[in-house]
Amino acid sequence: MLNMNEKLLKRQEEGKIIRTGIVGAGQMGRGMVTQMVLMNGITPAIVSDIQVENAIHAFKYAGVADDDIAVAHTIEEANRFMEAGKYVACEDANFISQVNLVECAIDATGVPDVGARVATESIKNGKHVVMLNVETDVVIGPYLKRLAEENGVLYTGSAGDEPGAVMELYCFAKAMGMDVKVMGKGKNNRLARDCNPDTVLEEATRRKMSPKMLCAFKDGTKTMVEMTAMSNATGLVPDVIGGHGIACDVKGLNDMYRLKEDGGILNKHGVVEYVRGIAPGVFVTVSTENEEIAYQMQYHSMGPGPLWTLYRPYHLCNLETPLTVAKCVIDGETTIVPKAGLVSECITVAKKDLKAGEIIDGIGGYTTYGSIATKEESDAKGYIPYGLVTKGAKMLKDAKKGQLLTLDMVELDTSTLIYKLRKEQDAMTF
Repeated sequence: MLNMNEKLLKRQEEGKIIRTGIVGAGQMGRGMVTQMVLMNGITPAIVSDIQVENAIHAFKYAGVADDDIAVAHTIEEANRFMEAGKYVACEDANFISQVNLVECAIDATGVPDVGARVATESIKNGKHVVMLNVETDVVIGPYLKRLAEENGVLYTGSAGDEPGAVMELYCFAKAMGMDVKVMGKGKNNRLARDCNPDTVLEEATRRKMSPKMLCAFKDGTKTMVEMTAMSNATGLVPDVIGGHGIACDVKGLNDMYRLKEDGGILNKHGVVEYVRGIAPGVFVTVSTENEEIAYQMQYHSMGPGPLWTLYRPYHLCNLETPLTVAKCVIDGETTIVPKAGLVSECITVAKKDLKAGEIIDGIGGYTTYGSIATKEESDAKGYIPYGLVTKGAKMLKDAKKGQLLTLDMVELDTSTLIYKLRKEQDAMTF
């Protein structure tokens, strides 16, 4: 993001303000709106939420005066208000993709099917798309990337979210000629596979979070989704299903991430991982075959080698998202996208014993959580892509707690857009 401050200031001075449209005004959307109002050269021109009061409150949190906020009930109203310089709130997410002045749409809902709709409609209407909704990306990211290319716009994940944050480290290391052995993130919350929206309600209320979002963090689903996005963007894969998830500090990773034959824990290098104990940071563990560079790494206090860990001790998530918007519009560059087709899959695990005929739910719910496997193994075993599990899914067979669910065990809701787009993606060649 070098010099982006100057580029945004130039846009501000020239009156070429980047107008964005944001879907979802929960914790992520609210913070993003507030941050964007403080910035030069970019503005949250229109925000939608199924509870329009959330969108209005997001603007108020940002210090926007009541007279500068307008509620739009039609596309025509939204266009008129935006042209008059108002901050627009609305209920209908379709407005984001259809209003005239928006250059970039941002999905911050975390709901896979909503993300699919926001992204496809925005792309078809000639708008860049920044996905803070990684849950959609790991299911149909390659499809969305190709659709954007066909429509002359950009599709990308977000800076600040862990996949985007660690991608910066990955690119930094690769640009210097380093060999990236491991790429990963810290686990921000204590792992609690059994949690559900009810058990986390008190904490979620205290932290002003959605219980479903907090549940997805605690049960590990969010971490698995993020590792899947890292894998699809780089070609690195999980060493084992679900990753090792060791407890360690940053310095200890240099030894822990050796191969097993060298005293470490890994079966192979070139993997994605998560670590309990270095939250909220992201990291890459690198090596070099060059003796002089190895000496220089030791000289620079990175450790004795042969592995060294580059660590960023923070990621500001939604607060950094506007920088990806600016990168798209100003520089024509993305932050993180799938390389081609999927490399890894976020798969589905039973959170409790499940019975045939039982209706199951997806991300942040009561009955399932996500894990990660290679796409090759997932296809061979018939594991269910987790983003396809919606409230309409029903068990066809019994499953034990902790069992990986396969396509023959569950009747999926085939009417959803994300299911249909995934079928189109599966038929593509990359």
